[in-house]
Amino acid sequence: MTKIYHNPRCQKSRNTLSILEERQEDLEIIEYLKTPPTHAELSEIISMLGIKAEDLLRKGESIYKEQYKKQRHSDPEWIDIMVANPKLIERPIIIKNGKAVIGRPPEKVLEII
Repeated sequence: MTKIYHNPRCQKSRNTLSILEERQEDLEIIEYLKTPPTHAELSEIISMLGIKAEDLLRKGESIYKEQYKKQRHSDPEWIDIMVANPKLIERPIIIKNGKAVIGRPPEKVLEII
C-alpha cells in the first residue's frame, strides 16, 4: 500500500498522484487539509523523511509569515503547529514500505515505488 498525503488543489501533488496511478500503485489517498495527521503520525513521517520538523514547513504560506517567521521551536512544538495548521505541511508526502519522500519534484516518488 502506498500512502499519499495529498492536496488536490496543488499541481505538484496532482502530478505525483498521476505518477502513482500510472504505475497502478495500491493507494491510500489522504487529503491532509481535511484529515490532518496526528502529532504521532506527523512525527513518524518526519522520522521516515530523515529531516527536522522545521524542514517540512511551507515557509511561503501567509500563516507562516504572519505568525511563525523567525520563531524558534523544538521539533515537537513545530509538529503541534503543523497539526493545528495543516496548510503549513509541505506536500505531497508519499509513504511506502516504511520509507517516505516529498514529491518535489513529482518524479521523486520513483525513489520509493
